Amino acid sequence: MPALPAQGVPRTRTASAVGILLVLGTALSGCAYEYDEDFSSGSSSASAPAFTDAALPRDPALNRPVSGAELDEWAAEVLPDADGEVFHSNYGVLEAGEEREETTAKLPEGTYALTLACRGPRRVSFNVSHGDLDLVDLNLRCGTSRVNVVYLPADAVLHIAVEARRGANFAYRVSLI
Repeated sequence: MPALPAQGVPRTRTASAVGILLVLGTALSGCAYEYDEDFSSGSSSASAPAFTDAALPRDPALNRPVSGAELDEWAAEVLPDADGEVFHSNYGVLEAGEEREETTAKLPEGTYALTLACRGPRRVSFNVSHGDLDLVDLNLRCGTSRVNVVYLPADAVLHIAVEARRGANFAYRVSLI
């Protein structure tokens, strides 16, 4: 059987490459970073700031539904003044398992912002529809607000349904952009 010729890198190149790698490895393994003596011993005149946790837990009272003047203040906060004309707005208190439904007056053609917000221990369901078309079908996590932008034809009438499994506050606004 004939001998096959050796393939690959010649031995002289392989030996040179291995030698270079050994020299580099030895040189790099001797590198070390040294700290300033004042810094490492803690005798520096400037003290490091105390560690604070950036993710503080939320105040449980923020999940509690409110009424009266507190409800008015909350609604003004989550539904700030709109740039456009406001056509429909409402806020209030929902008892556990309660559903509220409303219908807007006929709206002129245009682009609208539907602002939705809730306050409570769970989520609140919002459904905004025009005829058979659901424009917004959302289970909103309380403590947040949401703005949806929709285009409506002339004389559109919106049906707004809000439901909560547990007691909660709700707020919404329909405004022309």
